[in-house]
Formats: sequence, C-alpha cells, structure tokens
Amino acid sequence: MGTLVPMTSSTEPPDPLTLEVVELIGTIVARYHEEYETAAGKHSLTGAQARVLGLLSRGPTPMRRIAQQLKCEPSNVTGIIDRLEARGLAERRLDPADRRVKLAAATDRGKETADRLRGSLDFARAPLAGLSEQERTVLRDLLKRMLGTDPV
Repeated sequence: MGTLVPMTSSTEPPDPLTLEVVELIGTIVARYHEEYETAAGKHSLTGAQARVLGLLSRGPTPMRRIAQQLKCEPSNVTGIIDRLEARGLAERRLDPADRRVKLAAATDRGKETADRLRGSLDFARAPLAGLSEQERTVLRDLLKRMLGTDPV
C-alpha cells in the first residue's frame, strides 16, 4: 500500500481548490463506507469482515499483512478470520515457503461472496458511467499518483 503524496508543504495554508478537493474526497469516502456497510449487512457480514474477505479473495495473505492493511491489531484479524472460518468463507493455511507463517485464504464460497459483495456496490457506478473511458483513465491515474502507487 502506498503513502499519500503531500499536495502542499506543511507551512503553506491549503488553497481553496485543494480544500474543496479534500472535502469532495471525504464525501466520496463517507458514501463508500456507508454503502459498503449496507452491502456487507446484506451478506450478514460486518464491514470489517467484508473488507477482510475482499482482501482474501485476491489470494492467500499472511494474517500480519491483513492487520497492516487494515491498520489494526493482529488479534482483531484473528477474531475476524475465526468468524469467517466458522461460516465457511475463509480458512487458515501454512505458508509453503515458511511454515511458521499462517496464511488466511478465502474458500470458494468466500470468493463468491466477495464477488457478489463487490458487484452490489453501486454508488459510484452511475457517476463513473457518465465519464468517458479517457476520463475514467485520467481519474484512475490521478488517484494512483495521489496514493504514490503509480510512477509519475
């Protein structure tokens, strides 16, 4: 996960445009979280469980890395994995490269649930559909640049 690239130095006050962009990003994040929680609830998951399941659907992941990505304690991840495992959505495995490391992985049922959950997130679909492919590409590239995950 990349780090945010500062838009201004810490001694300069942000300009009005930067403040407006920050507020708009905050509004988008709030709407995303609200819809994500609602979608998770429709699958009888908490938001945290849904986020972990989404991460696991990309491939087996060390439990410690999940905690780092969610910015929480490893013990919280252990509890979330316990609940997902009890529902048949996740499983624990030993890392074949280092048997001391525990990996968490989505089961087939967990992957299907994560896919349905992702597919039910509609809040940005309509507004993004109103943008051309070129505009969506520019937006994606700008967001990656802000996150420091895309070389300039």
